[in-house]
Amino acid sequence: MTKTFAHHAIRAFALGAAIVAAPMAAQAALSLTVPTNALQANAVQAFSQDALDSFDIVGITLKPLGNASVVPNLPGAYNLPVTNISLQLVKIAGGSSTGSALEFNRLDDDTGKRTRVTLANFSIDFNAKKILADATQQGQAVVKKTPIFDFHEQTPLGLKYQFPLSITGKQVLDKLFLTLEGKKVFKAGLELPDIADLVLDTTDFGTITIDVAVKLRSKPVSNRPYVVAP
Repeated sequence: MTKTFAHHAIRAFALGAAIVAAPMAAQAALSLTVPTNALQANAVQAFSQDALDSFDIVGITLKPLGNASVVPNLPGAYNLPVTNISLQLVKIAGGSSTGSALEFNRLDDDTGKRTRVTLANFSIDFNAKKILADATQQGQAVVKKTPIFDFHEQTPLGLKYQFPLSITGKQVLDKLFLTLEGKKVFKAGLELPDIADLVLDTTDFGTITIDVAVKLRSKPVSNRPYVVAP
């Protein structure tokens, strides 16, 4: 079953590459969502040192959940496997890391109170230049597809195709700044003091590096949405 699933994933990805390589007239009529959870497709979110220092000051720690994992030897970096890529016309329109989550925990040293915000099922909207996630403040209902970060494309994602089947792609997103919605999620959910407003408004939270290759994972990652535990 795993081999069959992987075979379909590779065929879908090859079709995506064919769309990119097709004549302009043909591309205009095509769009496709390509499953990549059986392939080595990953997005690494690396929080900036400024962001990590700010987390330390207010007592925030991070924990990867679901498909997400810590990147070894790179402090503040988390791997979020890419589960699908959306192609629209001649460009990448979006991508998702469904099943991955980052849990932000805060301990208020003054009161001893613990608070939590969980961001899960990340997606990238390249048209709007937003990073979205299902946001859950402790004890509250999830708000799906909340815009968390604005971003800048430092390096556009270009799929490179070589016969018979070698497809790779790499992209770097930088200048990750909180959206208004993202700021509200962190400030309310983690009960941050008003003095944190300036930090939330001006901190560049780091980079996201996306790598895509048609190489099979030893085991496909789950593409089921991550559900926050009560």
